[in-house]
Amino acid sequence: MGTKERKERQKAEMREAVLSAALRLFSDQGYEYVTMRKIADEIEYSVGTIYLYFKDKDEIFFELHKLGFEEFYKRQIAIQNVKDPLQRLKEHGLAYIQFAIDQPQYYDLMFISRIPAKTIKQKQNWTSGDRTYELLKLNIVQAKEAGYFKGVEVEVAAFSLWSFVHGISSLFVRDRLTTIPMESVKSLIAGSLSFLGRAY
Repeated sequence: MGTKERKERQKAEMREAVLSAALRLFSDQGYEYVTMRKIADEIEYSVGTIYLYFKDKDEIFFELHKLGFEEFYKRQIAIQNVKDPLQRLKEHGLAYIQFAIDQPQYYDLMFISRIPAKTIKQKQNWTSGDRTYELLKLNIVQAKEAGYFKGVEVEVAAFSLWSFVHGISSLFVRDRLTTIPMESVKSLIAGSLSFLGRAY
């Protein structure tokens, strides 16, 4: 490996170390209580070194947000080949919850922690979060075309379904469902989504 390649690898590893440390701290202490110095202390580097990679903690937060939503979107888009639209929505719901179980720190950062809204608004290329919600609405449109969710607007159905799976996911992340077997949870989710589909 040449000098240039080695430096690039070291730079990538350092960036990953900063992001991993920040994710832990944001999850454990909350965004507002984390400083660049705390992140530096976590990986045992000087705070000046951290500033070589990120200009402030908002930029770190945004990068973690983007990475989390990219992984989240990959899981959602992988289910688009399910033909029945209601079954597809069920699978999306399960994938949503599974993401929260697999990546609780990311889920907390993406959906529960307070977001520095001014930072998000300043990012003109912020699409990672939007496209997952647009995918949900697309699937609801297709479900309506198949006869489900009659008499309800797409936005209302999307918000209702998102609130439903977010509530369950948040309970998992906060360890409030540890006494319920995962298979029972899956059955409850599938049944609830079927109920919502018929209710409208």
